[in-house]
Amino acid sequence: MTRPDVSSLDRQASWDGVRVAVLGFGVSGFAAADNLTHLGASVTALADQATAAQLEKAELLEILGARVDIHPGATQALPTVAGGDVDLVVTSPGFRPDAPLLRQAQARGVPVWGEVELAWRLRGPGPTGDPAPWLAVTGTNGKTTTVQMLDAILRAEGLRSVAAGNVGLPIVEAVMDPAPYDVFAVELSSFQLHYTHSMSAQAAAVLNVAEDHLDWYGGWPDGPDPVNPMAVYAADKGRVYSQAQRACVYNVADPVTEQLVRDAEVVEGARAVGFTLGMPSVGMLGVVEDLLVDRAFIEERATSAAELCSLADLLPDDGPGLDVAPPAPHVVANALAAAALARAHGVSQAAVGQGLRGFRMDGHRMAVVAAHGGVTWIDDSKATNPHAAQSSLQAYEPVVWVAGGLAKGATFDELVRSVASRLRGAVLLGRDRDLVAAALSRHAPDVPVIVVDADDTGGVDGGPALMRRVVAAAADLAVPGDTVLLAPACASQDQFTDYKARGDAFAAAVREHTQT
Repeated sequence: MTRPDVSSLDRQASWDGVRVAVLGFGVSGFAAADNLTHLGASVTALADQATAAQLEKAELLEILGARVDIHPGATQALPTVAGGDVDLVVTSPGFRPDAPLLRQAQARGVPVWGEVELAWRLRGPGPTGDPAPWLAVTGTNGKTTTVQMLDAILRAEGLRSVAAGNVGLPIVEAVMDPAPYDVFAVELSSFQLHYTHSMSAQAAAVLNVAEDHLDWYGGWPDGPDPVNPMAVYAADKGRVYSQAQRACVYNVADPVTEQLVRDAEVVEGARAVGFTLGMPSVGMLGVVEDLLVDRAFIEERATSAAELCSLADLLPDDGPGLDVAPPAPHVVANALAAAALARAHGVSQAAVGQGLRGFRMDGHRMAVVAAHGGVTWIDDSKATNPHAAQSSLQAYEPVVWVAGGLAKGATFDELVRSVASRLRGAVLLGRDRDLVAAALSRHAPDVPVIVVDADDTGGVDGGPALMRRVVAAAADLAVPGDTVLLAPACASQDQFTDYKARGDAFAAAVREHTQT
């Protein structure tokens, strides 16, 4: 039997008889399987394990007509779907390209899409009749904050917007919403972009590129550059610029992002727009004195700049009554990137300022937990790689640094070298704490280090007792005027379910310590 040509499938096409294997049954996997089933495809969803909530969703999906196969080893081989060979694989982003099922698909010529690719093809008519445009954001750090800032700005303009993709709604669910959106603010990880082929964002941004997820990118037997996983990682980030229609937004301080713009195949007329923490040149957004300004999207950009908001507008007004420092540099950079994307869409200066003034970051991102005895305690548990931790550490001085966890293939020498002069001390925890300790020994040998072993308090969510010991150790190192900063530079799953659980445990231990 001839396999159908899936390359032409979209929202208007008939999916009847198309046999689809959906690899993975997390948030994006379920969304893909659910919507494909509604479209009439024959769907088999595969997962090696599932939570109780996912098993409930599996039952619902089977009632709708899909098949769900969840057991150890279910994702190892291409299944038979509806009595025939698979026509299409839709993979969740966590699966590496060398996963056995994906290698089988490649060998048999079966197309592999990610959920983002599926969503792009399933876009329906927006309020104007044409599909609503995508404003896409990727980068090693700052993606979620930037997309949420962008969504706030778009809403301030009166647009029906949604933050989707790697944050908020799965993007396939967002594009299938029966009430059409005016515009989508889309966060994309490198994993998602790896499996995306035809997206053409109205405007796209790469915020930064630094070491992260090298365990995912390293060692593909027949990958494009198996000896240089950073090159493959950066190239996947650069996919966000492919066929960009109006603007490619890059970070002036990160030459890799500018090179990715230079390398991209874009729609004729698309512009390169930089953002900088300094004085912007023509065609950029930046900072003049205490103002965020635009010299890219105004007619008189050769001679002047348009005011968007002040640095003070980026500060929270509901903190715990502390003396507020200027916004951290990476927060300003995120705001500028969000503003550039919004301006590329045609949003007014006033809406940019209004959206940023009303924006509040999610928890565990530079969150002030307490101020006690002259010491400020900050939860930035979301800093799960060295680049993010470096941004946090450069916002404070002097610092007692709380770090460690799962390194994910990252190294820490460059991070420690860059912040050594700011460190009062360090408290280390987690499986790869010795890697951080070794970098401190090499580049900051005079900084006192306390290693907190898990002992009987370890294991996933053994956190409360562990964090009480971490906080006590940090308190022993801190003196009035210091900041104790949880910026782990590592993932959390060795000792906590996720970065939120780690941050919650830290905050609870800090409050317990400061209230006694």
